[in-house]
Amino acid sequence: MSIDQPATVSATIGQDRSLEALARTVAAARPVEAWNPPDCGDIDIRIRADGVWEHLGRPILRPALVELFASILRREPDGRYCLVTPVEKMGIRVDDLPFLAVELAQEGEARDTVLSFRLGSGGWVTADADHP
Repeated sequence: MSIDQPATVSATIGQDRSLEALARTVAAARPVEAWNPPDCGDIDIRIRADGVWEHLGRPILRPALVELFASILRREPDGRYCLVTPVEKMGIRVDDLPFLAVELAQEGEARDTVLSFRLGSGGWVTADADHP
């Protein structure tokens, strides 16, 4: 990936003190659905229909930052998308859907088939009752 390419895939994990390590830590420990912080309004972050994340109209080029933001993204009951932390919630704009599957992995056959999708923002999601 060059510096001119937008960050839509997860970076290879580097040192433990890296932004990637922070993203992994937050993703593993975030109870986003349980947090109920005050709404701080909207922030100029957009997820384009092609899965590219932008801030102030420019692509976010650091894959680990995209992965970190994706790990704290929540859809509100009114349909609004927000980045949520324990202390604040900020709305963002999503052109279509927030996550774009960029790779498919299949295990098993027939009724025992399990499908997993790698997301453009990093990480994998397995199709199941919680992720139909």
